[in-house]
Amino acid sequence: MRGLVPGLQSPHPLGQHLPALFQEDGFAQRLASAFDAVLAPALASLDGLEAYLDPALAPEDFLEWLAGWVGIGLDETWPVERRRALVASATELYRLRGTVPGLRAHVAIFTGGDVEIEENGAAAYSMTPGRELPGTPQLRLHVRVRLQDPSSASVARLDALVTGAKPAHIAHTLEIVGPATRGS
Repeated sequence: MRGLVPGLQSPHPLGQHLPALFQEDGFAQRLASAFDAVLAPALASLDGLEAYLDPALAPEDFLEWLAGWVGIGLDETWPVERRRALVASATELYRLRGTVPGLRAHVAIFTGGDVEIEENGAAAYSMTPGRELPGTPQLRLHVRVRLQDPSSASVARLDALVTGAKPAHIAHTLEIVGPATRGS
């Protein structure tokens, strides 16, 4: 329940549902209206429950709780639009979890920047035994994020995000740089 809301009318006033004997009793009606004042916010919340479960419509103070339901931590310093976008894209991010497109999308939402990911893994086969394998034996990712203001990003938080979104056995490095210049 979100608390008392002055002037909010109950969609289901209790006084009109009392037995006929109490319909004429002023004390019973005042007592029922006191319950109506307490129950009206709860009933209004239940009537609008669908809006609470939609990240685009949920009240700002409910968004953190909604994010917890889908296992996402929000940064309270972000603008509300970015927090809503992260919660709304949670299922898509989990579907792509552990892939380069998933990591790129997650980092892009987290930072609001352009994300480039370089990986060294590859897959190939050969009909000739003993052929050299592609890539290097040590799997790694290099994540480069281009931001207008590179100092605005928290490297520790970004590192924690990448660690949680990539496969555990793959090492990674981070690079936060300014915007690309023309000709580069």
